[in-house]
Amino acid sequence: MTTPGTFHILATDGQARTATLATAHGTIRTPVFMPVGTVGCVKALSPDDLLDLKAQIILGNTYHLYLLPGDDLVARRGGLHAFSGWNGPILTDSGGFQVFSLQSLRKISEDGVEFRSHRDGSKHFFSPEKVVSIQRNLGSDIMMVLDECVPYGADKAYTAKSLGLTTRWAARCRQAYPQGSGNQLQFGIVQGGFFPDLRTESARQICDLPFDGFAIGGLSVGESKPLMLEIMRHTAPLLPPDKPRYLMGVGTPMDILDGIEAGIDMFDCVLPSRNARNGTLYTSLGKVNIKRAEYKEDDGPLDPNCGCYTCTRFSRAYLRHLYMARELLAYRLNTIHNLHYFLALTHGAAQAILEGNFATFKAAVEAVHAHA
Repeated sequence: MTTPGTFHILATDGQARTATLATAHGTIRTPVFMPVGTVGCVKALSPDDLLDLKAQIILGNTYHLYLLPGDDLVARRGGLHAFSGWNGPILTDSGGFQVFSLQSLRKISEDGVEFRSHRDGSKHFFSPEKVVSIQRNLGSDIMMVLDECVPYGADKAYTAKSLGLTTRWAARCRQAYPQGSGNQLQFGIVQGGFFPDLRTESARQICDLPFDGFAIGGLSVGESKPLMLEIMRHTAPLLPPDKPRYLMGVGTPMDILDGIEAGIDMFDCVLPSRNARNGTLYTSLGKVNIKRAEYKEDDGPLDPNCGCYTCTRFSRAYLRHLYMARELLAYRLNTIHNLHYFLALTHGAAQAILEGNFATFKAAVEAVHAHA
């Protein structure tokens, strides 16, 4: 088996690249979209559904799994892979984003962050070391460090101070799980808010630490799309070219292709699964709102160019009926389709990079999804 952490670039096209990343539970081909499985499952889907979709890696959430059912319980069940029945690679985030979104319920210090559970109000504390310990118990293939996700609108002085804290926490996370001490990989996270010079400084500090990969955090938190793209394009080239690059929580089809164009390898977002449950579906012909009356007697497939289970078996009329009836099958079929679209998008991008025609591939998707 290839040593976990081995990263091999197969081809480049401009800044875009396709590569392989070895993990303890299999090798991932990038660019890759990672379906979000917050509490140990991708909502409405089984592990077999994900295998059928050719999902390569899924996400788990440290904050949510710590609160319920508890990381100690997961460890006693043999880790998140055995507990959930998914034997492919898993990335777990640190819970930092979730904790920092509880603005009125948390208190930050040098030691870590104290917070109250959104479930029952109970008090908890995450230090960098505690977050590593939780992720050891979960047994994920890739663990993220604890960082402070600075809110949009924070001033430069606060952002600069936060950047330093994120670096010190990152160093403590690496110290708590030294490189090579196990089969789990650990990624650092670049912060710096919406100030290019602070992003540069954060990248310098974080990339000086011996992580297995590097992520861009703190985007898609309320800023405009042009500002998000500006900061992403500024930051991506600052990350080491010989390590995987991960853009956290950003994910319309065009966001993903813009990220790939800038040299990003890994993406995650709740958008395809959440929108599926809201009746918004992504197709090769554009977005479809399945609730619309025009689909009431439409016997055609959701997407005539899609080979997923949903599109090959069911009509738009039936999908609309399920959704309007609030039938649980609607959430499963819609989620299967949306994730198929996003997974096929990154697979198609990888193939286009190999063939040297990524710009053409991106332009074709942009013609359909420019405003998606």
